[in-house]
Formats: sequence, structure tokens, C-alpha cells
Amino acid sequence: MTTKVVPGILIATPDAEQAYKEAASRMARAIRDAVSTRGRAAIALSGGNTPKPAYVAIGKDPKIDWSRVDVFFVDERAVPPTSERSNFRMVRESLVLPAKLADDHVFRMRGEAGDIDQAARDYEAQIRKTLRSGAPPSFDLVVLGVGDDGHTASLFPGRPEVEITDRLVVSVPAHAGLEPRITLTAPIIEAARHVLIMALGKSKHDPLERVWEVSGSKKDTPARLVRDVRGAITWVIDRAAGGMG
Repeated sequence: MTTKVVPGILIATPDAEQAYKEAASRMARAIRDAVSTRGRAAIALSGGNTPKPAYVAIGKDPKIDWSRVDVFFVDERAVPPTSERSNFRMVRESLVLPAKLADDHVFRMRGEAGDIDQAARDYEAQIRKTLRSGAPPSFDLVVLGVGDDGHTASLFPGRPEVEITDRLVVSVPAHAGLEPRITLTAPIIEAARHVLIMALGKSKHDPLERVWEVSGSKKDTPARLVRDVRGAITWVIDRAAGGMG
């Protein structure tokens, strides 16, 4: 029998609507705690449809002092910021604009750059400059998802990027029909003070099971890197993702 251990706190909700509320509440708390404790918060957000309602909720939260928050991105596709596939565009529309975040507090990955490897290096330099401390520096909150194939961020199964330890941000070449991307790497995700992972729907059940198995390979299931996070870990799932619906 395979042994499974969920690292961190597991919040299993009855449905997606409750999951959004739980995720928003816990994101907001992590941001407020960072501002209260350290005077500022630095957060890294994933794209996709799953976290969007939670972003909408925290973007309207009057208890968050957004003038003290710096927003970074977990990953980005090699598309212009106006593209419907742009993570920046989604976060801008759902959170940045409602929160009235100043432009100099939002640091986007330049996926449209002609040289995305240099864009990745520039983004790493921006992270180090803004966060300023730690080796590697620590985000106060990183929001992740889990793909049906077990990927997280833009770290995909069978790809070498998940095993990189000497870079905080790297470019990901086009592969398997996917456009090139820029992504945070395992070292900076693992250094986060709080990582929140949202996984909703039946298709997430099998990859979650692989992540939660005590033994396994990051190369096969990159989301297993979450097991090495040194800060707090919170999982927010619904009944279907938990294998109950």
C-alpha cells in the first residue's frame, strides 16, 4: 500500500465556490501578516482560471494596504501582455486594477522579449533587488496550481528545469505543442514563507495523489517540489480533487 502524507495544511471544501473563499481568506491573511510583521509583502502569483476568483476577492479587500505590496509572477507564456493567454493580463484585470496597485509595485515577466533567457535573468535580478535579503530571497506568499500532468509553475514532467538549483528564474523552450515560457524555479519557491496551492476538479485527483506520496520523483511530478517548501504550506481543494465527487 502506498503511503501518502500531505505536507502542510489541507483545506478540503465541498465545492469550488467555497474553495475560492478559503483561498482568498488565506492569501489575504498572509499578505496582511507580512505587512504587519515586516512592513511590506512580496507575493508571486500564478495564472490560469483556478485562482482568478480568489484574486478578484483580495483585490477588493479593504484590509490590505496594497501600497505596501509588491506583486511578482510565478510564470508567463511567451506572449504579449495584452494576449488572452498572458498571466499578467489576467492578474492585472482581476487584482491589479481593482486594488489600484501602482505600476511600480507590479513586476511582470517580459514573455514577449526576443531573448526570453535574458528576460528570465533580468527578472531574477529584479527579484533580488526588490526582496534584497536571503539566499535565496523569500516571497511572503507564492500561489501555485497543479496541472493534470503534475506540473506546477512552468516546470513540466520530463523537463530539466525542475532540477535547476543555481537559478531563481529560467526560460523554458517550446515543447510538446506549448509556447516558450519563463518560470520561477524550485529554489525560490521552496524558500517562500507561505505557499498556497489550489487544485479543483476531478482531473486533479491523480496528480495530487502523486504529489502526496511519500516516495516519488520531481522529474515525473514537478509539483512534488512543494514537499520541500521551508515555510507554511496550504492546500485548498474541492471534493472532486480529493476523490470524493
